[in-house]
Order: sequence, then C-alpha cells, then structure tokens
Amino acid sequence: QLVESGGGLAQTGGSLRLSCETSGFKFDDFAIGWFRQAPGKEREEVACISINNGRMYADSVKGRFTISSDNIRNTVYLQMNSLKPEDTAVYYCAAALKWCREGVEYWDYWGQGSQVTVSL
Repeated sequence: QLVESGGGLAQTGGSLRLSCETSGFKFDDFAIGWFRQAPGKEREEVACISINNGRMYADSVKGRFTISSDNIRNTVYLQMNSLKPEDTAVYYCAAALKWCREGVEYWDYWGQGSQVTVSL
C-alpha cells in the first residue's frame, strides 16, 4: 500500500513536500517513483529512487525537486521548490521491483494521488 500526503496550494516560487508512506512489501527491494498527471495530459514520471540505480529526475524538475527516502519509516519524500504553474497536477507515488523504470505500465503498486496546485 502507498499513501501520499502533503499536497495543496502553493504560489509560484513556493515549496511543498510530498510524502509517500509505504507498507505491505519490503521497502529496500523496491524502487519508488513520483509521477504526475495534469488534466488532459498523460501521466509522466518526475523522480525515482532505488538502491539499484540511485536517484533519477525528469528534465523539467531537475534542480528544483529532490527525492529522498527514510528507510526506518518506509517513506519517500518529494521536496518541490521553485514551483511553477506548470507543476500543477495530481501527484502519485508508485513502487516497482528493484529498478526505476520508464513507462507507467512497469510499475506494480500505486497510491491514490495528491493534488498540487501552483498559482500565479
């Protein structure tokens, strides 16, 4: 199970931190990714973390977003700084066995999503 929290409303240039609390599987065996989906657009991967291939970021968020994990709390965070209106979307966390992967079809477990809205 994956449960997101921490979404909400921010102004342009502001910050938010999302949390993804996981349970029901061995945390260290899985990659955890953050995805987002804006209205009328496809779901896109924005960041991923795994023991096997480290941290990965989409070009659109590099230098602004940071993914991290707390292996005691089995929780992954997405710190979002310098937010832009185009970051507005529903953000999802997902788990995939061992590796960060491209393509939503390769991810095994999904959270329910958390809305992030960035105003001008």
